[in-house]
Amino acid sequence: MAKSLAEVLRRFAGAYRQRYPQALLPSHERAIRDMIACRTAELGGHLWHCPNCDKDVYVYHGCRNRACPACHGAQTQQWLADRQAELLPCDYFHLTATVPEGLRDLFRSHQKLLYHLLLSLTAQCIQEIAANRRHLGAMPGIMTVLHTWTGMLTYHPHVHCLVTAGGVSADGKRWKSTRPGFFLSVRVLSRHLRQLFRKTLQRKHPELFAGLPPEIWKQEWVLHCIPWGRGQQGVLEYLARYVFRIAITDRRILAINDQRVSFAYKDRKGNRQRTCTLEGVEFIRRFCQHILPQGFHKVRYYGLWNPKRREQAQQVRVMLQLQQPAPPPTTPSEQDASPQPLRPACPHCGCRELQHLREIPRPRNRSP
Repeated sequence: MAKSLAEVLRRFAGAYRQRYPQALLPSHERAIRDMIACRTAELGGHLWHCPNCDKDVYVYHGCRNRACPACHGAQTQQWLADRQAELLPCDYFHLTATVPEGLRDLFRSHQKLLYHLLLSLTAQCIQEIAANRRHLGAMPGIMTVLHTWTGMLTYHPHVHCLVTAGGVSADGKRWKSTRPGFFLSVRVLSRHLRQLFRKTLQRKHPELFAGLPPEIWKQEWVLHCIPWGRGQQGVLEYLARYVFRIAITDRRILAINDQRVSFAYKDRKGNRQRTCTLEGVEFIRRFCQHILPQGFHKVRYYGLWNPKRREQAQQVRVMLQLQQPAPPPTTPSEQDASPQPLRPACPHCGCRELQHLREIPRPRNRSP
């Protein structure tokens, strides 16, 4: 039996629907249906033939649901190619901001609204502190990515940020770098983010603010900030893991039986791998709470990377490139190299010279 998220859903989704009918949002139902059908005949595909072992090979389409652990390889590579042209030739920092425990129930109940505030206010906090001349006096580029889980699939909303180690001056004519290894004070950022969130919630959503006890605003917002070096490709590949990461991947699922699911997770405090075993329905409940609301964009760009500032970002890119030594010339083979689409490998003998026979259409009676 295949140990995969799709198999867990096939076994326990019916029981989950019966136990939590009110919690099954349309986005959850769509994700469950998509992942069960992923890479099966229900989505159609292609029929290939292996000339080496003389066997036919069926390759079915993926569901492309963003919660699916099997559907992001090509998307990741395309994202990397698109971002390569936008990344500035400078150092970077990786910053994370975590929602305090006292606010998480509110976040769970109003996900689309509060996830938006978390991303936008975190970026606003960074920009406002960075604009202060006592700290940096410049506008950095910021990319934010929302995550909501821990290794055990518990609810833990937080935002990852890739931030340039410096920014463009207010007049747009100079690049101001941060001190080596230091971006901004995380204590200052933490307190300013808490203040921004409190004031914004009180002003724009007083009905939500009124239901919160005052002591919640005494809790610290945990922020971490670490330098992440200079290599453009390394920074992108590192961040791509955050952009397309989902709550759990198939390789972490260790065992499935008629009642339970066991999966691996990393105990970060003990720095070791551990195993968690859950009832099948509870596993699905934990997984579904990390499926984002329909239409919500979990990756956003601010500051110098705001889409409205593309022309200014290009000017800064040229400015930074002129300040650096010229890169070594590429060889003809490197210039001519371009990624070629790979044929599927034969699952029987590993041959990659498969011959395409025909396309397999989706069944007409597939449920919408």
